[in-house]
Amino acid sequence: MTRIRQTSTRLADGRELVYFDDAGTAERARRADERALDPRPATPTMRFDALSAEWITVATARQSRVHLPPADADPLAPQSAGNPSEIPDDYDVAVFENRSPSFGPATLDDVPATVDDEGAGEPAVGGARPAVGRCEVVAFSPDREGSFGSQSTLRARTVVEAWAERTRALSAVPGIAQVFPFENRGVEIGVTLHHPHGQIYGYPYVPPRIRRIAQSVEAHGGDLFAEVLEGERNGPRVLLEGEHFTAFVPYAARWPVEVQLMAHRQVADLAATTPAERDELARLTLRIARGLDALYDAPLPYIAGWIQAPVDAHRDDIRLTWHVTSPRRAADRLKFLAGSEAAMGAWVGDIAPEDGAARLRDAIARADEQRPVEALPWPEVQHA
Repeated sequence: MTRIRQTSTRLADGRELVYFDDAGTAERARRADERALDPRPATPTMRFDALSAEWITVATARQSRVHLPPADADPLAPQSAGNPSEIPDDYDVAVFENRSPSFGPATLDDVPATVDDEGAGEPAVGGARPAVGRCEVVAFSPDREGSFGSQSTLRARTVVEAWAERTRALSAVPGIAQVFPFENRGVEIGVTLHHPHGQIYGYPYVPPRIRRIAQSVEAHGGDLFAEVLEGERNGPRVLLEGEHFTAFVPYAARWPVEVQLMAHRQVADLAATTPAERDELARLTLRIARGLDALYDAPLPYIAGWIQAPVDAHRDDIRLTWHVTSPRRAADRLKFLAGSEAAMGAWVGDIAPEDGAARLRDAIARADEQRPVEALPWPEVQHA
């Protein structure tokens, strides 16, 4: 069978667009983007918060981005006579640079005199830098409604391939220190498009979440991820277990719904996975996503993102993990981050992780019965 094919082109304003064709599809010509577009916005600025030692990006161009447009103005649908969207032609999966990015379009090569190397010390009070990097949109399907969980297994495998190959590409962009593929789902999370899609951020620094994980790894010594995984695999919170990955509700879950899908071996990022691991990821992530939607009568709002090692650090001890969280704590209630969590970062869990795991196992079982995840149309032995 023909493997997943990727084809790179450019949009009318110079932004990169990469098509990923499902395995087994015929090669096809692509229409050019013939729109007359305004110049790309200037690269935003990052300001340093000296009290928290965190970078804050000021990206004012994002104020004008599209917000919940009608179906006939969907910017992720293939272009038509009445809809000059972002994607010129029909597609399976498409990845392109965001028109209103939080980082970029400049890279470190464009501003070498103003951006310090990672590890060169914290900036002074009032420090600022250009927010170099890359922000990309990942359209999962030309369909105008849905989410990752509504895709076929074949399409989910193409999305996994896109995540992995864009992780590889962005890791080579000068100045990018961390690559983060993610999906926001639901208006409760703040999505601005109903079209099934995700995003990929290429940060010019290691973001706070990964910095804290790195500090924990350094302080603990040994293989912290392996110890966490061993404890979870022997406990009551396991949801699914495959040959290469195990899904579980974490021991100290913060959110009412929280899932981690962790690699069995030390693999730093999606780009370092094998074809067999990507095949399994397509199936397991799809089963989890469909199980999440089976929890209640309405689709579940969530944030699903990939914990990966930084581009140039902790490659041997931070392990690839898919992390999904939802604020829905009941069919008609959301968890809001108020005083303690939002102001002080001191979390209080509303649901015991063991109870959450039991509910999720039941939901995944219902989804497996009602919307079973089909097998991929090729044998595992082809990867040998």
